[in-house]
Amino acid sequence: MLFVLPLLVFAGVLFAQSGGVTSEENSGSFVQSLTAEDARNDAGGGIDLTWTVAADAALPDSMVLERSCEGEDWAPVCTLAPIDSRKTDGELENGQEYSYRIVPWTDGTAGQPSALAAAVPIKQWINSGRIGMLIILTIISLVIFYYIEQGKRGKDLYIRRIAGLTAVEDAVGRATEMGRPVLYIPGIMDMDDIQTIASMVILGRVAMKTAEYGSPLLVPTCRSVVMSVAQEIVKESYLQVGRPDAYQRESINYITDDQFGYAAGVDGIMVRQKPAAIFMLGTFYAESLILAETGRSVGAIQIAGTAMPSQIPFFIAACDYTLIGEELFAASAYLSKEPKLLGSLRGQDAAKLFFMVVIVLGVLTATLGEAWAPAAKVAEFLKTITSVE
Repeated sequence: MLFVLPLLVFAGVLFAQSGGVTSEENSGSFVQSLTAEDARNDAGGGIDLTWTVAADAALPDSMVLERSCEGEDWAPVCTLAPIDSRKTDGELENGQEYSYRIVPWTDGTAGQPSALAAAVPIKQWINSGRIGMLIILTIISLVIFYYIEQGKRGKDLYIRRIAGLTAVEDAVGRATEMGRPVLYIPGIMDMDDIQTIASMVILGRVAMKTAEYGSPLLVPTCRSVVMSVAQEIVKESYLQVGRPDAYQRESINYITDDQFGYAAGVDGIMVRQKPAAIFMLGTFYAESLILAETGRSVGAIQIAGTAMPSQIPFFIAACDYTLIGEELFAASAYLSKEPKLLGSLRGQDAAKLFFMVVIVLGVLTATLGEAWAPAAKVAEFLKTITSVE
């Protein structure tokens, strides 16, 4: 609450800022009332205009919105339809006062212009429509920091067992017993892809196991930058377990940037080297089933994982273990048991649980609100606090 209350006060002060509102009436014009005000919740440069028209007057052919900046000559902005009642004028300079009037036109003749309306566009620091979400995110951040602090103090933070990651040690041990290498495939995307980054983290843990057990590790890559990163990660892992002499730089190589050329090259490695354990973790597309089927044909135990929904079914069908979606990103925390990572993961899980409850509660109250007004109010409140518009 010490964080949330000052945040609310600050948001209220900023929300109270206004670029000015001017409204005047002209009973002799077709447009009787014209209002100008700074556009809300924008980055500045916008003025909202609204107007009302005389109910008993004949409709003109068109209306022209004119603008003047601090006493300059009137210049047309746009043509309006007689049935319009709202317009936003954008791309203006913040801090300048702009005056507006609407001139009706009939048979090529200008009618009496409306009264003037003026406003000053300014930049809003806070989007008032997102204050509820700002408060929720602040509370969630505090929950994440709380779990991180609990992890630092030595509290055991429970993480659901992930079968594919639990099997890493067994897979590497099996390769060691059979005297065959471990093949690690980090996907086909570059290092700017979040799944590739997650894959590199897991590669470091796998490399520690291969160094500890003395198993050869093969890492064919599809991007040159990924190759360089993988070489450094594996080298560091071998140093950490005290086996720098076992590190072989040439075992981590670059094949090609071409999608199916890479798949063909990796399949060739599988057929020739016959690895006992294959890890396919990262971003995969149409080559996923090609790789998984070849790995299965050589009798390897396969652990796959990706956040690409269209490829997960292929991995489930052809591999022994599959990391589904976010399990790939949770792998670093699961394998390292680092308090900061575990605390962050627990905090994110708490946030997901909160939004799941809000969604279920929102659906129920919106449904009941059709027959019971208080439920409709609750549904509207939940919609408001979670709005990002």
